[in-house]
Amino acid sequence: MAITLRSDSFSADGAIPSVYTCEGEDRSPHLAWSDVPEGAKSLALILDDPDAPDPRAPRRTWVHWVLFDIPPAVHELAEGASTDLPEGARQGVNDSRRLGYSGPCPPIGRHRYFFKLYALDRTFPSLDEPTKDELVEAMQGHVLARAQLIGTYQKERGGRR
Repeated sequence: MAITLRSDSFSADGAIPSVYTCEGEDRSPHLAWSDVPEGAKSLALILDDPDAPDPRAPRRTWVHWVLFDIPPAVHELAEGASTDLPEGARQGVNDSRRLGYSGPCPPIGRHRYFFKLYALDRTFPSLDEPTKDELVEAMQGHVLARAQLIGTYQKERGGRR
């Protein structure tokens, strides 16, 4: 079974508006989903960029957001939700070494940003500020369904990563 994932902030495979990036307000975009399977105990969301640092010669996947233990009754994250999480949801450490959301900020070229949502058959009370790799390892064998939404972004001017 597949979950449907969408955003009112950008269209699938479309450009992510700069307000959600390092060139704007760096706030998380709206996300909504449906078709969470019965038996799901939590949801997890990972946002990453497989095109770092240069889409013509990618060398690593840059993690922008790790969110987990989202209650299954929650069906959307409002714009800016990374600073106002649903009750029970927790955030992990991104590759900027911060908790929460760190928006697109590619050093060169147009990058793809993968929002990956997972329905899980358990919660993860023992995880404390996990990295993406730690969360993915804990999720092994517990994924009931998944969804993916891709957006793209290219900087308009210079700035930090």
